[in-house]
Amino acid sequence: MNEAISVVQAANVDSSAVAAKKKLSSQFFKKGITIGLLSGLTYGMFSAFLTLGMSMGVWADWYGDNTAGLSAFAIVFIVGALGSAVNDICSAVWALINVGIKGKLGDFFRTINTTPGRMIMLAALLGGPIANVSYVVGIQLAGSMAIPITALCPAIGAILGRVLYKQELNKRMMLGIVICVSASVMIGSVGIGADAADSVILGLIIAFIAALGWGFEGVIAGYGSAMVDSEVGITVRQVTSGLANLFILLPILGIFGGSIMQPFSLAGQAFTSSSAMIWFVVSGFFAFISFMWWYKGNSMTGAALGMATNGTYSFFGPLCCWLLLGVIFGMEGWELSMIEWAAATMMAIGIFVIAVNPMDLFKKKEDSANEAA
Repeated sequence: MNEAISVVQAANVDSSAVAAKKKLSSQFFKKGITIGLLSGLTYGMFSAFLTLGMSMGVWADWYGDNTAGLSAFAIVFIVGALGSAVNDICSAVWALINVGIKGKLGDFFRTINTTPGRMIMLAALLGGPIANVSYVVGIQLAGSMAIPITALCPAIGAILGRVLYKQELNKRMMLGIVICVSASVMIGSVGIGADAADSVILGLIIAFIAALGWGFEGVIAGYGSAMVDSEVGITVRQVTSGLANLFILLPILGIFGGSIMQPFSLAGQAFTSSSAMIWFVVSGFFAFISFMWWYKGNSMTGAALGMATNGTYSFFGPLCCWLLLGVIFGMEGWELSMIEWAAATMMAIGIFVIAVNPMDLFKKKEDSANEAA
């Protein structure tokens, strides 16, 4: 009799433990989704503050009256790349401060000499000098219309994963890609209208290059980031991106622009323009937070759903730019039409469909309801 009672008690304890574990897992998953969404929001804030910084101080002279007498090439590409470099350097400093406070600075230096660390550095070269710079230049030329175009990167990543690694590309993912492309066509129909400036068209094309760069980065970084602490991995990425922009890309652009020393002269002016640097420090902070939360969200929900929640910056980016630049600072040209808002929302939905089966979320809700009952 006593043995039977013990068996029943043990069974009750086991079932309670299983229920508690499921509850903790559910809470962990929901927290991961929240963090992923915050990464998309902070990316939108980073975009807005970066653009604000590039409209202040010496940047206003370059983009406004151009008192420095810069060529069109220098204004579009060298100054645009410099904006990305300054932001990434600020972001790298925030990341180094973070790992320093948490006692992970030694891990950062050790990771650089490992294969996963080198993979992250390679991914950073694609995401930094190529994608980040294209992102900044695209925004400067096409405004917030460029942001949803860059959000094609998850769709591109899915296609590249299929081509390079034979990863699954099922009907649901293809539907999501079609939704994303349709949203891009909607944005393009507005930007490439009869009254559109040539700079807008060029900006949208360059924004697509950013999407390609981030698509390749996501495919390559997936291997390295899976074996490295997320905060350390982000530090490796941001430091690599900032230094590569400043000491590799800018001199190359300087050669094309006719003077290898011109970018360094402009960089000196940019880093000493206090009225602009204030906003670059803020944009760098939000860039660091966004990437950190993206990595953390991926580790909590899986890369697919993490990519979907982070991809909501296709909506948050235009929203933050409109609120900060248009409403608060009264700058013209940051309002979006209903078509553009609809396209940005469609892009976020398409990214979500690519990354996760929506029916799975309903199943999780049903499981939670059954556990509660």
